[in-house]
Amino acid sequence: MLAKKLTAESAGEAEAAPQAKSGISLQRLEADWSLPDRAYDALKRAIMAMRIYDGHEDLRLDERGLAHDLGISRTPVREALLRLQHEGLVRTVPRRGVFVVRKSKAEIVEIVMASAALEGVAGRLAASRATDQQIASVREQFDDVIRNRSRLDPEQYSAINLQFHQYIVDLAQSEMLSSLVESLKIHMRAIRARTMGDGNRIQRSPMEHLRIVEALEARDAVALERHARQHGLNLADHVERFVDYLE
Repeated sequence: MLAKKLTAESAGEAEAAPQAKSGISLQRLEADWSLPDRAYDALKRAIMAMRIYDGHEDLRLDERGLAHDLGISRTPVREALLRLQHEGLVRTVPRRGVFVVRKSKAEIVEIVMASAALEGVAGRLAASRATDQQIASVREQFDDVIRNRSRLDPEQYSAINLQFHQYIVDLAQSEMLSSLVESLKIHMRAIRARTMGDGNRIQRSPMEHLRIVEALEARDAVALERHARQHGLNLADHVERFVDYLE
């Protein structure tokens, strides 16, 4: 189930469905020529917000319920689901329906390692491409988190953690890297959120972020790449050693 509702792209663009039937949080779409694209975008954002690995049950998407919640016919929803299936985000099971894909433990470890490599490269690029103002903003946000971390629960810090990682990728100013990271984001977001409360990760993560911030401030591309990559590899090691709820 989704914990958050999608934000409308602009005022008046969407209105909340009177009663959700799909089991995930969606907002109604106005009928226009771009419905299949907008349905795809809405469903993808909704799936990204799901806690995919919080339970063991299959996450089924009801086509009829989705259409109802979006306020559109089933045809654009069906087209959107086909696109999501081609991207490997959902799967169709004959006579059962459409389900959100849950990766195996081995697949998650590979995804995390791939993301670590990409974020390392993003860090190297960010060292030379980020502006002084952007770097100062990263430090300001980081210091604010450190000041308030004793009051943050795992779910709150997890959201901040995801923003931090996205910001480092954005500072690289590389469409290619952003696209590659985006392809891994759904499962990366889900596993980072799921594991943040494990052991001492919520205490260790800010210290690892600090090394990244300090390397960024020094514009040390080599150190920044190393720290960003190792931060990701630490998560891969955690999943490999301690995550027992994945097959």
